[in-house]
Amino acid sequence: MFVDQVQVHLRAGNGGAGVVSYVRSRGKPKGKPIGGSGGAGGDVYIAADEAIATLLIYQRNPHHSAKDGTHGRGDLQHGRRGEDLVLKVPLGTTVYDEEGTMIADLVKHGQQVKALEGGRGGGGNAAFISSKRRAPAFSEQGEYGDAASFTLEVRLLADAALIGFPNAGKSTLISAISAAKPKIADYPFTTLEPNLGVVSIGKREFVVADIPGLIEGASDGRGLGHEFLRHVERARALVVLLDPSPLQVVSPEEQYSVLLEELRRHSVDLIERPRVVALSKSDLAPDDFDTDALASALGEDVVFSISAVVRRGIEPFLHAVADAVDRAVREEPGREGFILHRPVRERFEVFATPTGWEVTGRAAERAVRLDDLTVPQTADFVARRLERIGVDTALREAGAVAGDEVRIGELVFEYSDPDDEEIDDGEEE
Repeated sequence: MFVDQVQVHLRAGNGGAGVVSYVRSRGKPKGKPIGGSGGAGGDVYIAADEAIATLLIYQRNPHHSAKDGTHGRGDLQHGRRGEDLVLKVPLGTTVYDEEGTMIADLVKHGQQVKALEGGRGGGGNAAFISSKRRAPAFSEQGEYGDAASFTLEVRLLADAALIGFPNAGKSTLISAISAAKPKIADYPFTTLEPNLGVVSIGKREFVVADIPGLIEGASDGRGLGHEFLRHVERARALVVLLDPSPLQVVSPEEQYSVLLEELRRHSVDLIERPRVVALSKSDLAPDDFDTDALASALGEDVVFSISAVVRRGIEPFLHAVADAVDRAVREEPGREGFILHRPVRERFEVFATPTGWEVTGRAAERAVRLDDLTVPQTADFVARRLERIGVDTALREAGAVAGDEVRIGELVFEYSDPDDEEIDDGEEE
């Protein structure tokens, strides 16, 4: 089964917690801090891998998480970093965030984007030793890893795309010119998924994609065309197959007009690409069918007459397709892919709430993520941190007054103007 679009729900690993630990010795009644720090949580990456063909695995299991970091221990034993999560996707996969912004276009093997960042590990009490804080009695909790949903969409990477009405002979042709084995039958919409095949002609090779049949209105969502038009976007050249058989009620001229109009409505760029036009199933065409007259009516230099069943006209047709692919390569450099470097998030933001104020952001949440805020030394340390990163100033500028309720994460406290009180001047790490 070919799956070309899925939504995945991802979570980076949580950071491990630091620990409070001491080794006591003569002359050091408070003990020497030896609490280790927690390990960072694993990051989440999405990487293109040429061995992956579809997104089916993510449709079946859309939830994935990186590993958490482990907690620190005594004797300065730091926690182990969590293992990163790498989601392998087919070449040609585009990645969209929850806002619908494309953050990556992965077209080469090994290209990857960091989707989510793991939480930082919490510092053990040994990490907070300073000249004025010889025996810290606190440690940090680990940060939570980021979590978000992403949409993965794969667009086939092909040199040439076979396009035509349903039952125009695309599947039969690709099975005749390559090792691809698509399902074939004599009724419309046989092809429910794209098929790729590698074609060798002389010393040249190119990849051809059999795109499900387009009908009038495909760009507006009619039939199956809307689901697969995006695959045509990646093809360097287009191969337009016209069906002259008696069972086809639409004339080749009308088929051509409809196909090009649907391509134009989907993307004007598609019309400008090199294309080869061929009369497919020529063994079923009327004996007096004139391909030269058809080419003149369509405004094309030539319309190839081919039959995959009886192997008629295949070789010159394939040389023409290879020439079109070569011309496209010369005219336009290959896609290098795309990785969006997302802006660094604000350290924190202040919002008014019905009950007071809320401060959000990783820097503010990190500042208060300590093990026991009921300990005076710990509370003083947190107060200094908030003042140092500018939270107090931001609250004052937003209009906070002494006694207002302030929430940071799960912590709720009363705001007090730091200018009105004296805070321990201990040096921070």
